[in-house]
Amino acid sequence: MDCDGVLTDGRLWLTKDGDEQKAFHARDGQGISLLHRAGLKTGIISGRSSSAVERRAHDLKMLYVRQYAKDKIKALEEILAEAQVSAAETAYIGDDLGDISVMHRVRLAVSVADAVPETRQAAHFVTRLKGGEGAVREVCDLILKAQGRWDELMNSFE
Repeated sequence: MDCDGVLTDGRLWLTKDGDEQKAFHARDGQGISLLHRAGLKTGIISGRSSSAVERRAHDLKMLYVRQYAKDKIKALEEILAEAQVSAAETAYIGDDLGDISVMHRVRLAVSVADAVPETRQAAHFVTRLKGGEGAVREVCDLILKAQGRWDELMNSFE
């Protein structure tokens, strides 16, 4: 997935030391954790670089993080090789023009509700929720339910 505009609402708070502050939605994190429980792997391909992204990815145990990825297709290819999966086994969530090339390569291309029109048009699925407001969780739940894993995972919370 992309980060800014997908895991966050896309706003950036610049600190005086040159880093960025970002806000992440807790339910997105829970959804990512559910994917991991089901044995799925997750990652971020971002055109920007931020310690906040590194920390959030680490906290969520996301295996694949490519920041300052000016060529998102190259980053995708590296991740696919490292994960030993094909693009046909991959989903991607984006919000802006830089995500479209990756969306064209994967099996399930997803756009957040508030993405630019061109990105929504490239998507197989558009979320109801906006980026940074639970859209990633919506996609996690969709994937787990489509794979028939939802009930099994929910039973572990009883």
